[in-house]
Amino acid sequence: MDFDSAWESRIAGRHELLSPEQMGRADARAPALGMPGAALMENAGRAVTRAVLARFRPCRTLVLCGPGNNGGDGYVAARLLAQQGWPVSLAALALPRAGSDAAAAALRWHGPTVDFSPAEAGRADLVIDAVFGAGLARAVDGLAADVLAAARRVVAVDVPSGVDGANGAVRGFAPQAALTVTFFRLKPGHLLLPGRTLCGEIVLADIGMPDAVLAEIAPDIFVNGPWLWRVPEPSAEAHKYSRGHVTVLGGATMTGAARLAASGARRTGAGLATIAAEWDADIYRHGAPGLLVTEASVHDLLADQRRKVWVCGPGLGVEAAGAVLPVLLAATGRSVVVDADALTACAGDPDALRGAAVLTPHEGEFARVFGPIGEDRLEAARAAARRTRAVVLLKGADTVIAAPDGRAAINASAPPWLATAGAGDVLAGMIGGLLGQGMAAWEAAAAAAWLHGRAAALAGPGMLAEDIAPMIQAAISQAVT
Repeated sequence: MDFDSAWESRIAGRHELLSPEQMGRADARAPALGMPGAALMENAGRAVTRAVLARFRPCRTLVLCGPGNNGGDGYVAARLLAQQGWPVSLAALALPRAGSDAAAAALRWHGPTVDFSPAEAGRADLVIDAVFGAGLARAVDGLAADVLAAARRVVAVDVPSGVDGANGAVRGFAPQAALTVTFFRLKPGHLLLPGRTLCGEIVLADIGMPDAVLAEIAPDIFVNGPWLWRVPEPSAEAHKYSRGHVTVLGGATMTGAARLAASGARRTGAGLATIAAEWDADIYRHGAPGLLVTEASVHDLLADQRRKVWVCGPGLGVEAAGAVLPVLLAATGRSVVVDADALTACAGDPDALRGAAVLTPHEGEFARVFGPIGEDRLEAARAAARRTRAVVLLKGADTVIAAPDGRAAINASAPPWLATAGAGDVLAGMIGGLLGQGMAAWEAAAAAAWLHGRAAALAGPGMLAEDIAPMIQAAISQAVT
């Protein structure tokens, strides 16, 4: 999926993400709620057909079918496209299980059947990949991989075969799809890399699955967006302290990082933001006029109970961060956002981060603290949150926000040009700004991630980290409309 700032509107009201296992439970439960499996399959095939007809001209089309329900959807799509006059042929990797809904769909296909071979795939102008679905448990290799690799233009049913719907990882081989049509709810693998890129354009189709299945499944993974949180609005009685005092620790050398964090906190609505730099405060006094600067010690500043939110790490230096972070985490009634050098100071010792509100590692920092992420960044973030009892915001093009209670959100609001030095410092400050206004940690981290991405999108390609903060209020306006 290429970056598309408007794509969220196309999944309105359908923001839950279902793992392949949860989707299987929904399929199994649907008949008891009045929607037989055969009807779901017919509707799924019809949705694929509609999406193809809307985007492509009639052309030589090959439908590749596997033996499961994904293949059954392919049989339906082949039949319906042929009824529209398309030149369609079908190739089956293996026959469906006798008596299954897929077998019934296969019996209704009366068009040409060809070999499941690279040659046939290479001859087709359009290949519909209905070989394996999101719940694939083994690598795609051998003949299946060779055939999919020979396809020149692919429409995937559910996910491109080989993409793990649970985490976006590639099992063996997966083709690059121009279009992926999936059903009822997205899976995490549609949003997590590399699956997100391999899916191409994603269409989420309603196939009549009863929404009542969600109550039984109780999803705890979501597409991140304003449906999960609400940006605080100041009341008529609000004053600067009630809107939160965010203290950012400033280092002696990389001074821009703390400034960027403070700008993020202020633009997100914090009543006050202070840079505390007891080792060299003068350099910060030439910044924005509304930014407070102090050389007082952390111990003295902690005596002020109004300083409830602290951002520790951006540009601070590993040694300084390692000295001050335990002091902050031991203070009662404080919310600490731990970023950058403060994370590196805890390399190999994740338990040292207990007491933090939010951790904001990129992949390198995460690996230093927790070990290699592996192919499942969603589960890695959730495990880190459970261990530290802090919210973990694992940064990247597919940022994951995980809570200790198991909730997780995957963010897709960030444009590729957000990958620029200093952007993470702004994000850390934004989280602090929202925490200071009373948001809970998971909601604050999720809201900051979404607003951060939306502000970058509004700033446009070529933006610098300094361009993010001035666009935050416009992003907030979009979140509350």
